[in-house]
Amino acid sequence: MNKPSLNERARTVLREGIPMPLWLQGAFELLQSAIISSLLVVIPLVAVWFAGGFEDLKLDDLFRLCGQAWLLMHGVPLHLSLEDDGGAALAGTLSLTPLGLALVPFLLSWRAGRRIARASYADQLWQGLAGALGAYALFGLLVGFVAPTAEVAIGLASAGLIPLVVAGAGVVIGCRREAGSWARLVGVNLVDWIATTSQHARWAGSYAWAVVRAGVLGYFASLLFACLVLAASLGTRWAEMSNVYQQLSTGVIGGILLTIGQLGLIPNFAFFALAWVSGGGFSLGAGSTLSTLETTVGPLPAVPLLAALPTGDVLSSAWMFMALPVVAGFLAGWWFVREGEDHLDDWCALKVPYRWLSLAISTLLLGAFVGAGAGLLSMVGSWISMGSLGLGRLTEIGPDLWMTAAFLGAEVAVGTMLGTLSGPLLVPDPVLDDDHGRS
Repeated sequence: MNKPSLNERARTVLREGIPMPLWLQGAFELLQSAIISSLLVVIPLVAVWFAGGFEDLKLDDLFRLCGQAWLLMHGVPLHLSLEDDGGAALAGTLSLTPLGLALVPFLLSWRAGRRIARASYADQLWQGLAGALGAYALFGLLVGFVAPTAEVAIGLASAGLIPLVVAGAGVVIGCRREAGSWARLVGVNLVDWIATTSQHARWAGSYAWAVVRAGVLGYFASLLFACLVLAASLGTRWAEMSNVYQQLSTGVIGGILLTIGQLGLIPNFAFFALAWVSGGGFSLGAGSTLSTLETTVGPLPAVPLLAALPTGDVLSSAWMFMALPVVAGFLAGWWFVREGEDHLDDWCALKVPYRWLSLAISTLLLGAFVGAGAGLLSMVGSWISMGSLGLGRLTEIGPDLWMTAAFLGAEVAVGTMLGTLSGPLLVPDPVLDDDHGRS
């Protein structure tokens, strides 16, 4: 047998990794993610420093700033202690995470998770995950130890643990992507386990799983509609955004850095748009509210992205946008009927002698379940997108957590009930179609 060539061996190493113990390979893979994500922070900030964008900032302070930016990108709060022009002390917490930038370590960790899963069996995967997460935690601790300054304090526990949320999610999802299923990921044969349960338990499980997926569909369809509204607002207000750029006069390097920062906040604004569309609203500072039902805004910083906020005649008919989550719920209800797992309706039809009453009960319960699932998911999205800039009015930024969940859940629930009732008219009956084809 011919030995593989040097190029073939090099490609194998790049594809499968260097042979090493699983815990060490996991640490090596995720350290790569940490280093690459840190370089994506260091390079633009160093470029601004060389262009003279940071006045009187020493090189060691610049790298501390890079470390602070890397931690903030992972959701680590920064505790600020500054002085105003009059010498009065100002203190606050900077906790607004740019979700677009957080996607960078997430995707790098996702790639690392796939490589770790490819190198291990299901019952050994924990070794690679333990090494990977341990190395990432140590990297975060190191950054949290060297990055603090007199103006910015960082908790070491936060620096070590909070980045694991982003990296851990990426690693686990990457492992699942490579394994093909969650059951294979943990070494459990799900089919054999389901076969041991009773028929009633299987029906209940199928119904619950279909409800969960319908809730996910309703939420993400609502988020998609909100993103379309955001894109339309950005497109129609492009001239106003360009004027803000011109007034700032940041120069080429400063403009690039400002654009990168705003791109990092685009996913945050997608969740803000969902809160606005639903009617729950979001805030851009203490005392401000922006929703389809009410708009109260105080002074805002000169940021081009904020020029796309809805104003003028749009606000008079903004309540009409609340129909979008209802449409998303309609899609979820239509999908649920198409899935054919409405075992609760079958049970109600057997227990309740009046069909109109059994249908009403099962439809109301389905709408409540799907709406509750969409509302719970919206709370997660609202929570990760909200935060604070630490000082001044901008200490409250983001969706109203509870109001957004309540409004969105109710709207998706109404749409789900409408979609479920309309589903039989929109979903063809395969039995009838088959009989028609034979005739």
